[in-house]
Amino acid sequence: MSRRIVRSSDPAVRVGDSERARAADQIGAAFTQGYLAMEEYETRLTQAFEAQTAGALAELVADLPAKQIRGRVSRRRAQRGAAALGVRIHLGAYVAVSVLMIGIWLATAVFAGAWYFWPVWPILGWGIGVIAHATSVTASARRSRRACS
Repeated sequence: MSRRIVRSSDPAVRVGDSERARAADQIGAAFTQGYLAMEEYETRLTQAFEAQTAGALAELVADLPAKQIRGRVSRRRAQRGAAALGVRIHLGAYVAVSVLMIGIWLATAVFAGAWYFWPVWPILGWGIGVIAHATSVTASARRSRRACS
């Protein structure tokens, strides 16, 4: 799904910073994918930020391939999926090791009479790390969604 740079069909309508930024993103993607030389990239980027009308922006990106936008969207979606998978793996390892530590504590408590619940400290410390990981991934996904809209 390709997002249009300009919402209006009238080339004389004025554009704002968000339209200029979308055009700059598309020009940047074309540069990084090898469609533009450095000089042309710099020229188009300068013109994009100086553009006042929809027609001027449309002219700057008219000859760029549309597949760039789709590629960026699918790449972002894949990155969010990989980040979410990382959180699930982290959480799974946390739960597995926590259960293992509680089992070790229970065995030592029953056979040695040491009833101090020492697993609370590694469980608490690692739990803070898991929460921080999940929070950062969630916040990053929220920022990414906001940037796309």
